[in-house]
Amino acid sequence: MEDVARLAGVSHQTVSRVLNAHPHVSAATRARVERAIADLGYRRNTAARSLVTRRSQAIGVLGAGMGFYGPANTLLGVQQAAREQGYSVSMASLSRVTPSGIRDALEHFMLQPADGIVVIAPHETMLAALRSIDVPVPLVTVGFGAAGSGADGFGAAVFGADGRPGDVAVDQAAGAAHAVRHLLDLGHTSIAHISGPPDWIDAAARTEGWRHTLAGAGLAPGPLLQGDWSAGSGYRAGLELAASAQATAVFAANDQMALGALRAFSEAGLRVPEDMSVVGFDDQPEAAYFVPPLTTVNQGFKELGARCIGMLLADIEGGAAGTGSVLSPGLVVRASTAPR
Repeated sequence: MEDVARLAGVSHQTVSRVLNAHPHVSAATRARVERAIADLGYRRNTAARSLVTRRSQAIGVLGAGMGFYGPANTLLGVQQAAREQGYSVSMASLSRVTPSGIRDALEHFMLQPADGIVVIAPHETMLAALRSIDVPVPLVTVGFGAAGSGADGFGAAVFGADGRPGDVAVDQAAGAAHAVRHLLDLGHTSIAHISGPPDWIDAAARTEGWRHTLAGAGLAPGPLLQGDWSAGSGYRAGLELAASAQATAVFAANDQMALGALRAFSEAGLRVPEDMSVVGFDDQPEAAYFVPPLTTVNQGFKELGARCIGMLLADIEGGAAGTGSVLSPGLVVRASTAPR
């Protein structure tokens, strides 16, 4: 920093102000310092800075199920939001969710060290393990009912040193309700559901949203078929639905299973949407290019990541968790649904 100051003809305090985007630096001085920084190839010594600030400007992210669209895009949303706030992200992924594996990963983040931790936890077993581990920094879990939504939300809650919770959630049950109400409005009364794995919290919430919305309309639930998030499981479920002829519409718990069902219906001679309406969940980019383009539910992963990081940083920087909020997913209507 002193080398930069000498070349720019300013004090090292002025260089520090430029590096920290201090407003009280003239444009000419700022340009001279930035030119000296570029000429010298100066980079901050993050280790030295951490000794002064007692912060690493790093966040650890621990995840499970990262091969699937939902957790992977939650991670992307968290990473983008963290970097926009000047924090680097260190990632660890669990292939098997065990208490020892979770504890080892959290210990790894503590050794780095990390200012805070985000855990993307789609399974109840992961949350149960976290409750038994004492973490000395703020920790946000993403992947369970929060913000007062009970078991119906895919969201976050922060556990700071003061013990005060703040949370943010995408209401999974509400997303399922949007999908089912759309089909009800089209005149469908027998609506099947292809669910995700029962040990996934968001899968259970979507199934409950499907069942509750049908009950509210005075209808019994249609066939319930269990999938595993893959297109293959959706294909097998679609073949079973086509053979049984018990439904005129299907709500799949993610777009990949909806894709498999679309192929199964085509092979069985069922036209979509004339003979069978199909709704997915996630609104992955390819959904608009399925044949036909898929009606689906958009979760808003970018906003979830931003609110999650905002809540964590409120605790890191201010010592108090942010206030809770609920994100409402939105229905994206395309050509895979039509009147009964």
